[in-house]
Amino acid sequence: MADIRRQSPMRFNTGPCRTEVRDNWTVTLAYDDEGDGPWLTDLAHKIRWDLQDGNIDAVKPSGLTIPASPGRCTLAGGTLINRMNGTQASIYHLGAKAPALPDFAGYTDVSESMVFLALFGPGVFYIAEKLTNLDFMDPAGKAPFLLQGPFCHIPCQIVILEKTPDGSGGFLLTCSRGYGDSMVAAILKAGAEFNLRPAGENRFDTWISCLSGEI
Repeated sequence: MADIRRQSPMRFNTGPCRTEVRDNWTVTLAYDDEGDGPWLTDLAHKIRWDLQDGNIDAVKPSGLTIPASPGRCTLAGGTLINRMNGTQASIYHLGAKAPALPDFAGYTDVSESMVFLALFGPGVFYIAEKLTNLDFMDPAGKAPFLLQGPFCHIPCQIVILEKTPDGSGGFLLTCSRGYGDSMVAAILKAGAEFNLRPAGENRFDTWISCLSGEI
């Protein structure tokens, strides 16, 4: 019987130079000319869970404590937990492997129903301000933190992982799968003047490892 191949909802206008097959995903590790940044990376193959429970503060995904306040996030060991509201959190597994979905009714694997992108590097927030009215650079927002609202006029969940006063840093973005190609096209068009280019998982891993204190 033929293997089932999983497909990303996004396509870039350049081909990869290095790939590997992982859990039936063809994962792009690198592109020929990724430049000096900023970068846009397709993370569709990364596992994401939604968690809902009336006593959510008592749940510890991957042994981690869920942030107490909506909008706050925790990044540790390649796992990112985002508190959405009083009863809901999203969990992103950013490493090469993710644990099995817990045997608990509150969890839902939403990986294949969503777009998942990383935008990071120099000047990324100047690109973002062309595409949304959300205030990523609000001084009151200490990374990592979660914003929920329109990006390219599409309802999104956005996690700011790093920001600096010069508009550099990075964030993760999820939205409904059907918007994948349109979202990528809009971001690349907005980022053209900043030399935004697609980047593979290797470059993303280097960035996220630095943020997690793993290297």
